[in-house]
Amino acid sequence: MAQKKLYAGVKLHEIRTKLGLTQKVFAAKLGVSLPYLNQMENNHRPISTSVVLALAQEFGMDVTELSAGDTERRVSDMREALADPVFSDTPPLADLRLAASNAPALTRAFLELHGAYRRTQELLVSLDAALGQDRERLAQSPWEEVRDFFHYIDNYIDSVDRAAEQFAGDDPMAAARAELHKRNIVIRVEDAESLRAFDPGAGTLTLSAGANPATRDFQVLHQVALLTQRDLLEATLDLARFQTSEARAIARIGLANYFAGAALLPYGRFQAAAHETRHDIERLAHRFGASIEQVTHRLATLQRSGHKGVPFFFVRVDQAGTITKRHSAARMQFARFGGACPLWNVHRAFETPGHFLRQLAETPDGERYILLARDVSKPGGAWGVPDRRYAIALGCDVGFASELVYADGLDTTNPAAFEPIGTSCRICPRRTCHQRSIPPLEHSLTVSPDRRAVLPYEIGD
Repeated sequence: MAQKKLYAGVKLHEIRTKLGLTQKVFAAKLGVSLPYLNQMENNHRPISTSVVLALAQEFGMDVTELSAGDTERRVSDMREALADPVFSDTPPLADLRLAASNAPALTRAFLELHGAYRRTQELLVSLDAALGQDRERLAQSPWEEVRDFFHYIDNYIDSVDRAAEQFAGDDPMAAARAELHKRNIVIRVEDAESLRAFDPGAGTLTLSAGANPATRDFQVLHQVALLTQRDLLEATLDLARFQTSEARAIARIGLANYFAGAALLPYGRFQAAAHETRHDIERLAHRFGASIEQVTHRLATLQRSGHKGVPFFFVRVDQAGTITKRHSAARMQFARFGGACPLWNVHRAFETPGHFLRQLAETPDGERYILLARDVSKPGGAWGVPDRRYAIALGCDVGFASELVYADGLDTTNPAAFEPIGTSCRICPRRTCHQRSIPPLEHSLTVSPDRRAVLPYEIGD
């Protein structure tokens, strides 16, 4: 497979500006001409291998930061938006990459505008119900705003992550209990409906007896984050500039959850253990007293500059296929609207509870991945209380297969071993997919009454 060219002009410009160097001096240190550097910064030329090496050798840069992860994420989101029938033509992929690289703020504004348009259309479908509704219904929902915030920062927040690691020390739960004791807060485990209930007046933190130990530990650390990291969390929220108080409140919970996960699974120790066990999720869960979902989620956040882990993507889906959580440090992206591709093994995980499923998969752009899936259903805890059923998927580029115990025995060198998957039917170009639900919106269709193949139509160019 041919290696893709790396266009990262905006990032190269940011590095030079941060170092306080002129183009002339920067070009000399990189061993290139001034015009060549100018062309790279303007994405007229890809960044060469010699420049990548020079950045590492001259400036000690983590060259993985030049990866096009954020650019590809925006490109994927724009392709999905532009597949909407409201647009007559879809710009070439090269143009989308240039826009995402050179004008990230503009592409973000475009996505927000299209999101508002979709919500308007959804309201108009049920006009009677929409009449008299507040105009704020047309704005991006607080939940979506927070989702996009974490989505576009690779779900890694350095200041919160480091604060959690420092707090955790060698025993995060001992540190948490000591902090609560210092504040005269007593932990109670009772048969309660809420997972966590904090009463500052009474000085009690009540946890549900029906929750498993890993969940209770996580909730304790969440409360500790709210008590001890208020200034840090509020400063992070200020930088995010959320549009509504509701979004800020939701994000505060998300940041406290982030702190809890990073404290329960401290970056340095957890990354070392992940490498040692070749990312054996069950062994890591046992070693750190965490749940399977907590471990897989944490693996997808190991993106600290200079100490990055395997670039995983992580998703959680419900039984309807709706994505309820999504994070990607890899090139793999997910649909903003609708569910995940039905050919992903994550949908089959509900059929084999308690077991990991493995899959070698290839996306339409030719990228190949190794995927893991497992159900993480959560019992209701009492008779008559329904279970909450979810499945999670964790994956990475097949080039990292040697670092995964789950890749053992898989023929990663055989192209026929990779199953074709996509992002969503709306933008997937595959012509013969037997699971396609709707035609791709950016391709023409031919419908013949005298011919029927897998699909009742043929997909054109």
